[in-house]
Amino acid sequence: MLRKYSDSPDGINSAYTAAGVDIDAANDVKERISKDILSTMQPEVIRDRFGFFCGLYELKGYQHPVIVSNTDGVGTKLEIAAAMDKYDTVGIDLVYHCVNDILTSGADPLFFLDYIAVGKLVSYQVEGIIKGLTIACRDVRCSLIKGETAQMPGIFVPGGYELAGAIVGCVEKDNILKNESIVAGDVVIGLPSSGVHTNGYSLVRKIFTTQRTILDTYYRELNRTLGEELLEPHRCYYDDIKPVLPLVKGLAHITGSGMIGNIPRILPEHVNVHLNKKAWTVPAIFGLIQHQGKIDEREMYHVFNMGIGMVIICSENNVNKIKGKIPDAVIIGEVVSRTDDKRIIIE
Repeated sequence: MLRKYSDSPDGINSAYTAAGVDIDAANDVKERISKDILSTMQPEVIRDRFGFFCGLYELKGYQHPVIVSNTDGVGTKLEIAAAMDKYDTVGIDLVYHCVNDILTSGADPLFFLDYIAVGKLVSYQVEGIIKGLTIACRDVRCSLIKGETAQMPGIFVPGGYELAGAIVGCVEKDNILKNESIVAGDVVIGLPSSGVHTNGYSLVRKIFTTQRTILDTYYRELNRTLGEELLEPHRCYYDDIKPVLPLVKGLAHITGSGMIGNIPRILPEHVNVHLNKKAWTVPAIFGLIQHQGKIDEREMYHVFNMGIGMVIICSENNVNKIKGKIPDAVIIGEVVSRTDDKRIIIE
């Protein structure tokens, strides 16, 4: 005999809830987070009064606009957040990572869209993630224009989740950063990272595991617990770099593949970069990772940011102007003529 379900919304939802999806719980979360999301909305957002299944944004203030976009996730740092039962920082990570990525073209962030998938909807988990998203979006004047929370029992175990997002920005066509202007003799400036940021966590987890007792271990050199250090949010460089963009020739966001993999992406074929690793202080967390994992130093520079989250390349004439605007900027190297295929020399 076929099971009968009530035609009422409650009846339908009870069957769906038995299948692992709770519509009422999702609606309750949406109601609680709505004020935070609305607080990110910039004037260019067209408020939806017609029930559209999308977000609308009116582009203003550009003469020759070029739309810039990017999508990313937080990776296995999510596992550290789950082990620590703390979720607001990964939302910050996601927005700041995406903002930094489009900043490398010279773009301003306009709006952001998030995607959260869960095995079972846990209200405080989702609310924590969105709290972080809204904090970061407000910080960079970026509207959290649309999002999706999907309940996917059978794909994710209860407590399991995924977080991803997409950002849309804009830059004047004439202001797009072009690496063709980079030449030998230019200076490489580094902006410090806030820690591991969002890359290399598969290796970090292999070394330390995600056992709560290990994550709660206090390290004197970190001045806090390992878990607190590993959940430190990704630094955003937008407000630092925006005022000096006219002085910049190229920007490299040091994410996956570290300095060795990311700096060459912005170099013309005729130059290499020579870095002086003594020019900046490598944060203690990287020494701890290297020691505990017995990792070769060059691999560390190929996996992690090693304390430099964004690299600026500029002419020598503009170094002092940039450092005057960004107090913690440090000269870490120079652009040299290319003599071999080793694009990044670290000594």
